[in-house]
Amino acid sequence: MTEPQLWTDVDDYFTALLAPADDALAAALRDSDAAGLPHINVAPNQGKLLHLLARIQGARRILEIGTLGGYSTIWLARALPEDGRLITLEYAARHADVARRNLARAGLDKITEIRVGPALDSLPKLADDNPDPFDLVFIDADKENNAHYVEWALKLTRPGSLIVLDNVVRGGAIADTTREDPALRGTRAALELFATHPKLTATAIQTVGTKGYDGFALARVLP
Repeated sequence: MTEPQLWTDVDDYFTALLAPADDALAAALRDSDAAGLPHINVAPNQGKLLHLLARIQGARRILEIGTLGGYSTIWLARALPEDGRLITLEYAARHADVARRNLARAGLDKITEIRVGPALDSLPKLADDNPDPFDLVFIDADKENNAHYVEWALKLTRPGSLIVLDNVVRGGAIADTTREDPALRGTRAALELFATHPKLTATAIQTVGTKGYDGFALARVLP
């Protein structure tokens, strides 16, 4: 058995045991696939991790940067109380349309809002709304702007908030300093901000599984 196949088999075991699909989650993946969306959504067990992090955090307000078809949005929004709120930012209107249908079918359209357009345009407008601080921010969008997204996350959170940055390992390329493509530069800049900003304490975790070899970083906002 090849190593990637073993990773997938273990992920499948964990998912079946701990994060089985229900009708809304399965339909979200099916409809995203039918609409031709890229297969870059989080894995089911990763979605369950996001859900648990939001529950552990006691999150009442969540910001997601990068909606795609709303699969991770469903996992996160299900962790909110009835009066909670999730705002998710999506660049592509076509993706947002798919996500809206998926969220409505999951019964989450009343507590979620999708804002369409480049996130670096949406974030200043969101800040102008003077929202209550977000308890959790999940960043899973264009990687070249990761550091900018972290900077905005800091402006929109409070001490004790959690920032989750996805896809930080890049198949191991993150450690190869000779490679300088925009996604790697943006991810390194975000990780360096996690490491040096006086109001953040952070770590990063490597993962393997159905999504290949990658990982995520977690940062807690300090007083």
